[in-house]
Amino acid sequence: MRIELPTSNYSAAAQPSAKSYTNSDYRWNRGSYSRPQRFADIWAFVLKLLAQRWLYNKAWSYSGEVTTEKKTARRRRLAVWIRETCLSLGPTFIKVGQLFSTRADLFPIEFVEELSKLQDRVPAFSYQQAKTIVEAELGRPVQDLYRTFNPIPLAAASLGQVHRAQLHSGEEVVVKVQRPGLKKLFTIDLSILKGIARYFQSHPEWGRGRDWMGIYEECCRILWLEIDFLHEGRNADHFRRNFRQFDWVNVPRVYWRYASPRVLTLEYMPGIKISHYEALEAAGLDRKRLADLGAQAYLRQLLHDGFFHADPHPGNIAVSPEGSLIFYDFGMMGQIPPVTRERLMDTFVGIAQRDAELVMTSLVDLGALAEIEDMGPVRRSIQYILDNMMDKPFEEQSVAAISDDLYAVAYDQPFRFPAAFTFVMRAFSTLEGVGKGLDPEFNFMEAAKPFAEELMTNGNSSDPNGLIGELSRQAARVGTTALGLPRRIEDTLDRLDRGDIRVRVRSIETDRVLRRAANVSLATNYTMLVGAFTLSATLLLVYEFLWLAISAAVIAALSGFILLRLLLRISRDERLP
Repeated sequence: MRIELPTSNYSAAAQPSAKSYTNSDYRWNRGSYSRPQRFADIWAFVLKLLAQRWLYNKAWSYSGEVTTEKKTARRRRLAVWIRETCLSLGPTFIKVGQLFSTRADLFPIEFVEELSKLQDRVPAFSYQQAKTIVEAELGRPVQDLYRTFNPIPLAAASLGQVHRAQLHSGEEVVVKVQRPGLKKLFTIDLSILKGIARYFQSHPEWGRGRDWMGIYEECCRILWLEIDFLHEGRNADHFRRNFRQFDWVNVPRVYWRYASPRVLTLEYMPGIKISHYEALEAAGLDRKRLADLGAQAYLRQLLHDGFFHADPHPGNIAVSPEGSLIFYDFGMMGQIPPVTRERLMDTFVGIAQRDAELVMTSLVDLGALAEIEDMGPVRRSIQYILDNMMDKPFEEQSVAAISDDLYAVAYDQPFRFPAAFTFVMRAFSTLEGVGKGLDPEFNFMEAAKPFAEELMTNGNSSDPNGLIGELSRQAARVGTTALGLPRRIEDTLDRLDRGDIRVRVRSIETDRVLRRAANVSLATNYTMLVGAFTLSATLLLVYEFLWLAISAAVIAALSGFILLRLLLRISRDERLP
């Protein structure tokens, strides 16, 4: 076997940035973890972040006059500190930072920009550690497994790093090796993060309209699956099968003989990173076409296959010299059941038709909206969004703008936005950003329109806009309503039996009698006050306490004035029909 010796620092090979990282820079990269130390480090980070947020709006914490420029500079410094702290805290927080790197609805734009730098900018671990893991997992020396194995990693990610190698059969491959001690670190960090998520969920301001515990549970599920490289290999095969009919999407093949829970060997499939715009132009590739292909690929994953790449950041998408998209890293995948896809289509149809009732019903079925006693305000809020969103043509809408509107309205309404939707919206926003980088005139909603229309009309032999198509839709809706009526009646009776339905009855006459009784009671109290202070003023005057007598007389006069107004009000209420 021939092993290529490194000619430079491992980290420098993995890091295109100016800074080089070594194991001594980050304690988490050493492989030994202490729960008390992790608890102290994590909570110190959270408490300092909360303290900085509290100081942000305090004028006395600024030198001189508070200006917009000073606030922006402070947010920028805090964002840089958050990014560097996430790196120093390790893989768990790197993944959390990547998760929030496109959540402009949760964090200021400065935070989002800095957190996005966590992608593909993490330190590598040593070749000796990688060699030990490969041999322990595959049960054979490295030289028996591979003809060549480059000790310098091609790239380092938060959960592992990738080395280029060659099989004895001559096939060029890449070997993904998991970071040492990752399971132990995850176990400690996630238990601590659970307490933090509980705190945010119960917070009166931050917990409203956001499912922090749901996001935490979804993160736990995805992270534990993501560090199982066999699961990632199965995901890659599944994703590859879904796109086997399309030559514009390439997915690396898995070599299962060289795979284990911590090691994964994949086909070497080099390409140009989709965010390297100058390199794409130098290769003669059409950037506008690539932006459209990216949108089509994700929409097909979401609405057709129900199996989508949940982390489509630019580091995980490349372009082949022929102009095909290449997807990498299948550890974080999402699944949408068929019934959920149907409800999503109902939501799209309702949005297109400005039907707030249909949108509300589909959101309740999706679990994105909690059903409450009075859904009228919710329906009006949805109608307001639809009316304002349709001021411009649908294809001119922006995913980010629509998301902002949704979150703004959802803040005071029972919208829940399940955790799975978080990853969908994150992917949508990421792809829109990538698309605009490729083509400044790119609009994700415009690219999605033909695909959505194709899905909505799929299976209709006649013109969907014609009379037959409209009659078919109306008949289907009436049939659905009729079939669902017995269930709705039964649900209503069950709620009535449980006492969940409250009946409010208002009687104008009863209200008037109660109001008159309250006024009479109040008038009686003021009558007693007038008498008490009049008697006090008289006695004080007899004993020659002049100023005290005057004070008591003034209070008696004021009480008498209020009493007179109450009596006039009672008399006026009596004359009303």
